[in-house]
Amino acid sequence: MLIEDKEFGEVIVRKNALSRSIKFSVSTSGRLQMSVPNHTPNFLLKKYLNLNRKNIKAKLKLADPSTQKTRDYQKKVLMKKAKAYLPYRLEYYAKLYDYKYAKCKLTHAGTRWGSCSSNKTISLNIGLMKIPEKLRDYVILHELAHLNHMDHSKAFWAEVGSHDKNYKNHDKKLKMFSPGL
Repeated sequence: MLIEDKEFGEVIVRKNALSRSIKFSVSTSGRLQMSVPNHTPNFLLKKYLNLNRKNIKAKLKLADPSTQKTRDYQKKVLMKKAKAYLPYRLEYYAKLYDYKYAKCKLTHAGTRWGSCSSNKTISLNIGLMKIPEKLRDYVILHELAHLNHMDHSKAFWAEVGSHDKNYKNHDKKLKMFSPGL
């Protein structure tokens, strides 16, 4: 749920059955986020926001509300490009090197380029569309290798190296970019 505020812009409200109190945080998009108990009436949300306005401004680093719409547009464009490219590239390398994964998920995580879960779901960050293709391929190969090694052991790196001879250089270059939008 979203509520509009003159000062903070769109505020994300997440109702949570396990919450016992109202907590404020910054979402991955830089917006103000409120986590509230399920039973919290909507009229109290704005009231609580107004009561805590000073503390929120002092303690949380929020994105400028005017940049939120630009960021949302960027995310939409990157998601469209990512949907058209990343699943097909993942499938290409999976077939080429005989990997079997359950599904591909696209994310916009702020700190990770990709991940591989124990149920064989490979998640790829849409921010990969902003970096050179060789680095994108390195991330895809890295995540595919996690299907066989769920750690960063010597065996894992040997497998990555068998598919990407320049993986060390690619890993170093990747650190020059940020997965966040």
